[in-house]
Parts: sequence; structure tokens; C-alpha cells
Amino acid sequence: MAAGNASLLSELHTAATLSQSNSRRTPESFSSPPTVTLRPRTLLCPWLGTNAHLSLQTSSLKPQPPKVRPLAATVSLSLPTANAETASSPEKVPKWSWRAIKSFGMAELEARKLKYPITGTEALLMGILVEGTSLAAKFLRASGITLTKVREETVKLLGKADMFFFSPEHPPLTEEAQRALDWAIDKKVKSGDGGETTTSYLLLGIWSEVNSPGHKIMATLGFNDEKARELESLISEPGFDDD
Repeated sequence: MAAGNASLLSELHTAATLSQSNSRRTPESFSSPPTVTLRPRTLLCPWLGTNAHLSLQTSSLKPQPPKVRPLAATVSLSLPTANAETASSPEKVPKWSWRAIKSFGMAELEARKLKYPITGTEALLMGILVEGTSLAAKFLRASGITLTKVREETVKLLGKADMFFFSPEHPPLTEEAQRALDWAIDKKVKSGDGGETTTSYLLLGIWSEVNSPGHKIMATLGFNDEKARELESLISEPGFDDD
């Protein structure tokens, strides 16, 4: 009996000693759980082929901005003509000024903005105003004719184009617009003063096409024969620097 009690007391003493030893351990003495590192993985994409992979990077999941097709305009170094004599001997006719050539390029661009398939006299008128620095453009603005007003009148007169239609890069000239260009060249040749054919002659050429949209829009906005004669008299003065 005494031997059994001694054995029991010995076991209790040993258990108490182990319990006190564990209670005195600091938190650092316990081993921390293993750290698991998550790395980006790649997934095989069988429908793209056995060698294709899809990376699970967050950068590849960012939405991409929509691509917008730029609207560009190419400005030629000369202007088209339907006059056979002018086409066969261009060195004998006065060249167009750089402002007139730029106005023509802007006219094509305005036609494309409005989604028109052709470049008419109304587009030539807008081109002069878009270029903005020539005598003709300044004369129009002084007469109360602005680009915004011409655009509005153009839509009223010709209507809106189909929204799904895309104009060609160089919308061809209407017969009226081509005659306006040829009139300007012919008028410059007859003046006999040499120099370049300027935007003022181009504007007067538009006005000469009485039944054209450009003429009708100019008349609606207050332009008349008196103003045309005033502009023609102004550019005819000796030594006057037009453009």
C-alpha cells in the first residue's frame, strides 16, 4: 500500500514539473507555422494551342481603351483643274498660294467630317474659314459670315449624311466646285498682274457659281454682289499684298 502511494506521488510530481516548465516558455520559443508564398501561375489555354499561356497578372486584366481611327487630311501641292490648256501647260498659269492650297485641304476635311461623298462649293467656303488667316477669311468674318454659321446652313440646305457612311480620303469635286477653281485661275490670268492665285480669287470663284450651294449659303448670310466687287477692287489695287 505504501509502495503504491509513493509511485502515485512520484508521477504527480513529474507531471507538475513538466507543466511548470511549459508555462515558463516565452511565445518566441514556439515554432511559427510555415509561410506559404503564392506566386503567379500560368494556365494552359488549349483552344489557343498547346504552346499558348494565359498569364494571371493583374496588368493583363486592365481594360484597354477603345481604338479610335484618326481622321487625317492630305494636302496636295496643287489644285485640280478641268481646263485642258491649264493641265497641258501648268508652267504658263499662275500657281496657287499656300493658303489657297491649305484651304482646299481643309475643304476636303470638312466634307469628310459631315460625311459627304463629294467636295462642293460649300466645303470650299468652309475650308477658307477653317484656314482663317487669309484676306478672304477675314473679309468673310467682317461680313458676319463665320464657320459655325456656314456649317449650320450647309446642313439645312443639303441635309445630314448617313451616320454609318464614311467619306473617301479625297472626296471628288462637284462640277460647280471645279468650275469655281477654274474661274479663279482664269480671272487671275486675265488680271495680268502676275503672282499667285489666292484664296480671294477662290472665294470670288465660289460666288460666280450662282446656283451652287456655296453661293446660296453666302447670299443667305448677307454676302452680295456689292461685297464681291469690294473684294475684287481691293485685291486689284497696285502693290496690294493678298495672302
